[in-house]
Amino acid sequence: MEKFVVTGEVQLNGTIRVGGAKNAALPIMAATLLCSGVSVIHDVPCLSDINAMQEIMRLLGAKITREGRTLVIDTTAIHKNEVPEHLMREMRASVFLMGPLLGRFHKVRLSYPGGCAIGHRPIDLHLKALEKMGTVVKEKFGYIDAEAASLSGGEIYLDFPSVGATENAMMAAVLAEGVTIICNAAREPEIYDLQSFLNKMGAKVSGAGTDTIRIDGVRRLKPAEHTIICDRIQAGTYLIAGAISRGDVVVENVVPEHLFSVIDKLEEIGAVLEVGSRSIRVRSKELRGVDIKTLPHPGFATDLQAPILSLLTIAKGTSIVTETIFENRFKHVDELMRMGAKIKVEGRTAVIRGVPKLTGSAVTAPDLRAGGALVLAALAAEGTTEIEQIYHIDRGYENLEENLKNLGAQIARVKSV
Repeated sequence: MEKFVVTGEVQLNGTIRVGGAKNAALPIMAATLLCSGVSVIHDVPCLSDINAMQEIMRLLGAKITREGRTLVIDTTAIHKNEVPEHLMREMRASVFLMGPLLGRFHKVRLSYPGGCAIGHRPIDLHLKALEKMGTVVKEKFGYIDAEAASLSGGEIYLDFPSVGATENAMMAAVLAEGVTIICNAAREPEIYDLQSFLNKMGAKVSGAGTDTIRIDGVRRLKPAEHTIICDRIQAGTYLIAGAISRGDVVVENVVPEHLFSVIDKLEEIGAVLEVGSRSIRVRSKELRGVDIKTLPHPGFATDLQAPILSLLTIAKGTSIVTETIFENRFKHVDELMRMGAKIKVEGRTAVIRGVPKLTGSAVTAPDLRAGGALVLAALAAEGTTEIEQIYHIDRGYENLEENLKNLGAQIARVKSV
């Protein structure tokens, strides 16, 4: 076990480049299973979730090598359609394997996925979508058996614009017979990136980025080469880091259109942003409270709720943050209160009364994004903060401490006693 030790009240200054998005890389890695051959994926982040997906795919028969930030994935020898239970429980994104394995082998067996305990995240929408394409799903003893003699197109309406369900349905539908229409589809940039990769494989997918996606089924696909889009959540986190430290930070390799909601809120809070074609500069001095509500894209991302809440703890006045996506996504609040924050949570709403400063303390990262939020709070806090259980942070933030050090932060990764 390791922890971060952070000495706060240091202004961050400098430039940081954001790498590929984990949330785009994982479904694209899964999509390589749709055909036999060698696919090449560039700018894949080095994260524990990526490593877990590689392990699962190797157990299914794939050969994977990493060359720097590039994964070379050979799916020629895939011979299994059952995902081991212990790996399913390690990472929620393993559910993405259901669509590709159904598309290629018409049969798949897996247990319920794990991941961060941030709230109720059923896979009912995934199963409902696959059933609309002719899949017979049986659930017994914690396992899901899904089988389809042949997949056929149809109209799928998602009760909620779930990113995972949209992506799973897309991957199953590309080899289905006929046309599939996904209504109330998720609109996140990662959906568009998956569409781009599938079309490079020979699929016929259109509409990603809107609430209606059309997939014209094809008979076969071929391997493809692709570069993952930049990680908008990491980019947003580093922008908030610049603001909370009252520094001057330039975040490069970003798509500003993916970050309009966080840009808008940071400006409302009092930060000064300069938006370029592929970069954003942030500076701040006086911070003021705002109201924020998380919503599906293009609304304010739930993955950035915890990081920006840390910023609001030291903003003048009162802020109200409403979480509409996950009901348990305020686990960082108790830890922030250990650092002197004044926060009251009622249901899915947090009321934050800004304090002049936070103070260093011993805290624990309860999940991935909450862990990132605690690092941000530690950057602004007086004294030293120790953050335990940082393996959560390693799931989604690549080289976090090194990147922050390069901006001037005093942060170290040390062994826990």
